[in-house]
Amino acid sequence: MNATTNLNVKLFADGADLAGMKEMYANPIIKGFTTNPTLMRKAGIQDYKAFAREVLEAIPDRPISFEVFADEFEEMEHQALEIASWGKNVSVKIPVTNTRKQFAGPLIERLSNAGVALNVTALTTLEQVQTVTERLAPNTPAIISVFAGRIADTGRDPVPMMAEAVRIMRAKPKSELIWASPRELLNIFQADAVGCHIITATNDILKKLSLVGKDLEQYSLETVRMFYQDAQAAGYKIMVAA
Repeated sequence: MNATTNLNVKLFADGADLAGMKEMYANPIIKGFTTNPTLMRKAGIQDYKAFAREVLEAIPDRPISFEVFADEFEEMEHQALEIASWGKNVSVKIPVTNTRKQFAGPLIERLSNAGVALNVTALTTLEQVQTVTERLAPNTPAIISVFAGRIADTGRDPVPMMAEAVRIMRAKPKSELIWASPRELLNIFQADAVGCHIITATNDILKKLSLVGKDLEQYSLETVRMFYQDAQAAGYKIMVAA
């Protein structure tokens, strides 16, 4: 297994807790950040723009993705242009479809041609990767987020799909593929092996990076000690009949 210092894939932190984002910003191995309305709601964010401004003040020099939240494409476009104006390090997240399953392709094409750095999100199929890639302007940076973790949740192996997505996206050299919604640290190494440009993970996964290369016998012993200590702390007893 490669050491984390030898990884080609860039690690992005996914979250909406400002303290947690600042903690990850202090780690130079974290190269960027993503968030979304669901994470922001869970974090108790009430003022979207004010929160984004706070984040950008704290993290002025690494890529950050903020997502539109309209369902009509015209309003999505207004929101996208506003979000793009917040900072040079901002990418605008556009969902691959709206809630009525209408493809966002024309909007993606207009924004990309206008020079807006996009993060097209919530993709789960290679057909979506192909159609989105076709809409991207060749000279505008863009990200495509394929939700490999959700693909895996359905019992499908995301690894060959992600490898093929990398191949498809070579048609637009300024585009980058995100392995989104990882479920475990191993996914970082899988993403690296297939040539993904970025993997975005929550802090709880990223904090496991210190375990990479850990001696497995030592890990076994620590696990045994944990079970023993917790049983002692709980005061568990089993009365054995004489």
